[in-house]
Amino acid sequence: MSSSFTVSARKYRPATFETVVGQEHITDTLKNAIKKKHLGQAFLFCGPRGVGKTTCARILAKAINCENISDSGEPCNTCPSCIRFNNNTSFDIFELDAASNNTVDDMRGLVDQVRIPPQYGNYKVYIIDEVHMLSTSAFNAFLKTLEEPPKYAIFILATTEKHKILPTILSRCQIFDFHRIGLRPIMEHLKNVATQEGITTEDEALYIIAQKADGGLRDALSVFDRVVSFSGQTLTYKDVINNLNLLDFEFYFKAADYALSNNLSALLLLFDEILQDGFDAHNFLSGFAEHLRNVLVSKDINTLKLLEVSDQIKLKFQVQAGEATMGWLVSALNILNIADTSFKASKNQRLHVEMSLIKLAHLTNAIRLADEKFQVQLKK
Repeated sequence: MSSSFTVSARKYRPATFETVVGQEHITDTLKNAIKKKHLGQAFLFCGPRGVGKTTCARILAKAINCENISDSGEPCNTCPSCIRFNNNTSFDIFELDAASNNTVDDMRGLVDQVRIPPQYGNYKVYIIDEVHMLSTSAFNAFLKTLEEPPKYAIFILATTEKHKILPTILSRCQIFDFHRIGLRPIMEHLKNVATQEGITTEDEALYIIAQKADGGLRDALSVFDRVVSFSGQTLTYKDVINNLNLLDFEFYFKAADYALSNNLSALLLLFDEILQDGFDAHNFLSGFAEHLRNVLVSKDINTLKLLEVSDQIKLKFQVQAGEATMGWLVSALNILNIADTSFKASKNQRLHVEMSLIKLAHLTNAIRLADEKFQVQLKK
């Protein structure tokens, strides 16, 4: 049975520099280089997976041979060269996956191709993905061509592990470092995709997906497709946390409330409920620390912008921030951080987490007693 479904990461792949998400420092530089005709002959795009390295390499390759390049440095997508590229029929742009073509013979084949001038455009562009996977001998076979390439040849190398590239290669490339994409740009892009697909979404749902993606837009779109397959045309916060098996915000708000009110029994019972529902104790520990960090940044209007959640959830954080002192939050984060770093070394991991919760439930009293002791010493 044939299917017309195309994954969102491919369907909504940017075709211009303007539509690349979260890498303006890269796209602006490349557009300026194209406009001023200050193009190098070798580029190295570095950064985490799924942040737009190969996408930018393809747009750059298309723009270099575009016959009607715009004043802003964008490819026109309508000239014969752009159309051939978009239809994957261009003979002047080559893509090589170094993960599966990493031998000396593969590089020699590439070097032989480089000797042939372009058929239509002014340049032949070679995009080599995962270039760090090349063997040392393959790198050396490629080095001479990279040192003295023909004027019509341009190389765009992409890698997730720059430290594995030989220094002799690095020194011959213009290096561009791609960043992890922020939560807000990912959320906005997902909202745009959802609108085009006719899907109704909740901001909290998109926030969870963006958080889960850890700065990678491709991962965010993959998770988005998976959750939409589960929930249909309406994407809710509940659907996302159920599908991804994540803890609800409410668990952390409750845990913080119980700790602040010294309600140890309720805190331990809540942790037991979390374990009974099949959630990982370590994930709870790190998630609780993240929650208290968000409470802390909510205490100051200047740091509130660091909280990338919906307005409704932001208001809840602000309310809880009003109930916790700065001293309590700093001490609590310290307790959870120590517990997090020593979690794997613990033989009884449930007890390890419970000991931290016991400390949190008694933290208010401990701070009060310390303050009273300090006041007594001042009077003396």
